Order: sequence, then C-alpha cells, then structure tokens
Amino acid sequence: MTITRTAQSTTRILRFDRVQRSAHWANATLFGVLMFTAIPLYFGSFFGIVFQRHVVEQIHLWSGLALPLPIIVSLLGPWGQQMRRDVRRFNYWTRSEISWMRTLGKSPLEADKFNPGQKLNAIFIGAAIIVMLATGSMLQWFRFFPVPWRAGATFVHDVFSYAIFAVVIGHIFMALTHPGSLRSIFTGRVSEKWAKTNAAGWFKEEQLTKDSPEPR
Repeated sequence: MTITRTAQSTTRILRFDRVQRSAHWANATLFGVLMFTAIPLYFGSFFGIVFQRHVVEQIHLWSGLALPLPIIVSLLGPWGQQMRRDVRRFNYWTRSEISWMRTLGKSPLEADKFNPGQKLNAIFIGAAIIVMLATGSMLQWFRFFPVPWRAGATFVHDVFSYAIFAVVIGHIFMALTHPGSLRSIFTGRVSEKWAKTNAAGWFKEEQLTKDSPEPR
C-alpha cells in the first residue's frame, strides 16, 4: 500500500493509480463524444449546427470503435495489475452487498473498495461497451447481416443509448455530491477518514497489507 502525508499529517491512501485514472478519463471522453454526436444522429434537425452529417457520422463511428481501447490497454501488461485487481472486485459480491442492494441501502454494509452501486455501474458500462460496439458494427456494415439481425441491432442500440444517457447523468450527479470520491479520480488518493467511512472493508484490507511482513 502506498501512503503519503499532507502538511496536516493526514494519511492518504492510494485508491486509483495513474493507469486507472488515465483509462477512466479517456473512456469518459469517448463516451462524451459518442453521446454528443448521437444527438444529431437521432434528431436530424440538429445537423449542420456544428458539423455536417457525414462528419458527425465519422466521429461517432471512430469514437465507438476506439471505446474499448482504454480499458483493454489498462488491463494488459505489468502496468495493469491494479486495474485487473479491481475488475475482480466488480465480479465478487458478498451476501451483505446483495442484501444492501435489495434493501436499497438500508441494511448494514462494510463496503469494499467499491460499494454495490459502483460495482453495478462498472458492470453496466463494460456490458454497454460490448453491446454498443457489436450492434453499431451491424448498423454500419449492414450488408453483411440479415434483415432480422439489423432490426434487432437497431432496437438494442437505441435502448442501450437511452440507458447510457441515464446512467452517465446519474454517475455525474453522484460524483458531484460525493467530493471525496470525485477527488480520488483526479489525485488517485483518499484520506483514511474517507476510507474508514465509505470503504471500511477495503481499508482493513489495506491495513493488513501494510502491516504484513515483507517476504525475504
């Protein structure tokens, strides 16, 4: 565990390393471009206000094809160790986390590094990238697919588009109302106080790692 001390002697814990932060902001930028260009593609009256239709289509296409790349790169090689560890966290659910979700946050929970809502958000975004890439490819290169597939791809692409808008807006709202979490995606670090309050299970795990003897 990497820790630093501020001028006020407040211990801060590394939550996101540089690779994770870079992947997050690259992914967020691509999602922003895709959402911005999706509006005129769905509502033709917006065409020509900023770019012509062909330009908007090309930006949307290439941004969509690039969407998985930040995540893939961040998972590869020795630099992706922390990212791979967090992906495993997203796939691991305890009974208390499931109970917390069923009771809408009313049951007691000693949260991991990510609470159940954050895990669901990450799982949805990962699934959305795959689904949107697959259905978008069918819509772009439609000649290679039968008509029923193209019709289904259009429906799924549209439904996921609305869901992505809702989830991203909700994600931004939650980030703005939780400054500690928001700060960590910029600086990578959180205070011990924040960790004890919002991620007690992860904090204990980090303390055990810190206190364990170094291998000889």
